[in-house]
Amino acid sequence: MSRPDPGDHVRDDEDPSHEDFATRHAPMPIELPLDDEEASTNVSLKTQLIRFVITGGFSGLLDFGLTILLQYGLDLPFWPAKSAGFILGTTVAYLLNRRWTFRAEPSMARFASVVALYVVTYFVNVGIYTALSHAWQETLLYSFAAYVVAQGTATVINFVVQRMVIFKIR
Repeated sequence: MSRPDPGDHVRDDEDPSHEDFATRHAPMPIELPLDDEEASTNVSLKTQLIRFVITGGFSGLLDFGLTILLQYGLDLPFWPAKSAGFILGTTVAYLLNRRWTFRAEPSMARFASVVALYVVTYFVNVGIYTALSHAWQETLLYSFAAYVVAQGTATVINFVVQRMVIFKIR
C-alpha cells in the first residue's frame, strides 16, 4: 500500500499509517519488540517471578547507577538523584514486564494504571530512600542499604499490584 502525497486530502476516518482502519485508538508508548510470542497470558507464576526478578535486577542496576552517579558524581541532593534513577528504572521495568514478564497486550487502561501505580511507588521509594539517607551517614554503603530497603518495598508493591490487577486488565 502506498502512502498518499502530503498534499492529498485524507478523510478523518482514514489513517494510512494505521494497520486496522476499522479501529482507531490513541498511540501506545514506543516499545522494543522482544520476541514473536506477545500476549500469551498463560505464563506461570514461577516464570513470572523469575522474569520479574531478572527485569527488576537489570532495571535496578540502571536506577541505582544513575542515582549514585548523580548523587556522588554530580553532587545532587538525595531526592532529585533518586527521582531520576527511579524514572529510568521504572520506565525500563514497565517496558520489559509488559512484553516479557506478563506478556500482556498494549492497553491504554493498563498503561494508565501502571502510571498511577508508579506514582504511588515513587513516593514510597523516594520517601524511604530520602528518610534513610538523612538518618544514616552519607556513604556509598549506607546509600546502597537505603536503596535496597526502598527498592525492596516498592518492588513488592509493584509485583503484587501488577500481577493481581494491572496485567489482568484487558
